[in-house]
Amino acid sequence: MHAIAAAPMRIADLPGPPGLPVIGSAHRIRLASFHEQLEAWRRDYGDVYRVRLWTRRFVVVADPQVATEALRDRPGTFGRTARVSRAATEMGFGGLFASNGEKWRRQRPMVMAAFDPGHVRRYFPALVQVARRLAARWQRAGDAGIDLQGDLMRYTVDVIAGLAFGTDINTLQGDGDVIQRHMDRILPMLFRRTLAPLPTWRWFRLPADRELDRHLLAFREAVQGFIAAARGRMRAQPALAEAPTNLIEAMIAARDRPGQALSDEDVAANVATMLLAGEDTTANTLAWMLWLLSRHRWALQRAADEVRRALGDDRVPTRFEQLEALEFVDACIHETMRLKPVAPILPQEAARDTTVAGVAIPAGTTCIFLMRAGATDARHVPQPEAFDPDRWLRDDGAQARRVSMPFGAGPRMCPGRYLALLEMKMALATLLGSFDLVSVTAADGGEVAERLAFTMTPTPLVLRLRAR
Repeated sequence: MHAIAAAPMRIADLPGPPGLPVIGSAHRIRLASFHEQLEAWRRDYGDVYRVRLWTRRFVVVADPQVATEALRDRPGTFGRTARVSRAATEMGFGGLFASNGEKWRRQRPMVMAAFDPGHVRRYFPALVQVARRLAARWQRAGDAGIDLQGDLMRYTVDVIAGLAFGTDINTLQGDGDVIQRHMDRILPMLFRRTLAPLPTWRWFRLPADRELDRHLLAFREAVQGFIAAARGRMRAQPALAEAPTNLIEAMIAARDRPGQALSDEDVAANVATMLLAGEDTTANTLAWMLWLLSRHRWALQRAADEVRRALGDDRVPTRFEQLEALEFVDACIHETMRLKPVAPILPQEAARDTTVAGVAIPAGTTCIFLMRAGATDARHVPQPEAFDPDRWLRDDGAQARRVSMPFGAGPRMCPGRYLALLEMKMALATLLGSFDLVSVTAADGGEVAERLAFTMTPTPLVLRLRAR
């Protein structure tokens, strides 16, 4: 006789936190610590559980193997949630970030080409120039406290604008009305809108909505400026239409070809997405890493020794080979992303009926994948709470690599991951080559805490350096 396969479990049969009438468990949620609440419930209810917030029902998945399998089946079975897609499109940065299905497949190759490792390596001389500006900015600060996230966001935006848009905006040498001031307001509002019980902003505008509109207008004007500059270059050099040198030129060339389905809105949306995603994720990972190193002085000293050996007489990396020699720095980056991933939760919507971990998931159901849970679980990683960069250099590092997914997994893995790793190594090498790190502390003098605002950020940090 053949064994009869067990029927999938219903979502209603999963364990989960008890809820109140109408609101479910929404009264226990604080947006800034939403990820921590989900991780705490996982400890109570296991690797797969259900939760209801207002009228919305979620399945939360913490098992890293289950998450990997589900995320590999994108965009077929799972994709960006309808709420995120619509809210991002309303705010002007739909693009690849908010797309699913055929629209995603059409745009993905151009974005991937922009961040191809070969293209990024050709950009390296310009990255050196940006790093020198960062060092000069910190030299000017002297002994004064430095707004760590603010300066790192200037650095990452300058890098993205140069690589993907061919524009040297040089916010590091200016203190005026930089584009980052507007960008900083956008992702937190996107996060709030995706979890709001009702889309009130579509019916009436509160003061926060009107303030967001002002920031979005300034941001769109900046994006249109990048596009206009690229079109000017392409008119002056028609050969760029056949051999574009960066993302924005490639998208404009595709937009202008007969029979292509890309629109002006697609071009603008992807420019906006690259700026927002490239700034926020990389800058916050760097901020977390510097904070962790400041608390683990042995690792800081070892990283500094490695950087100074690799740089020799240089204070800022000037050759690609110098960064390739930074094995321990690379391990510090990966250990930071294991402990403090900027995307600790990944909501995905089922495009069709499917089964996850033996649970029947109807089309339209949102599954929230906990991306840190497996990487900080002793069942998968020895001494998971310890900051131990060496784990990435030992033979047992394969364990951490299997369960740590800071850039996601599957076909929708972050296209900018190679650039992000390069930016982080360059920034840390620039700091340790030119300065001694004195301290990284919370700006308000209190404890450093995690805050979720679409990405996971530390509380505002103050960096203090001493020039070598």
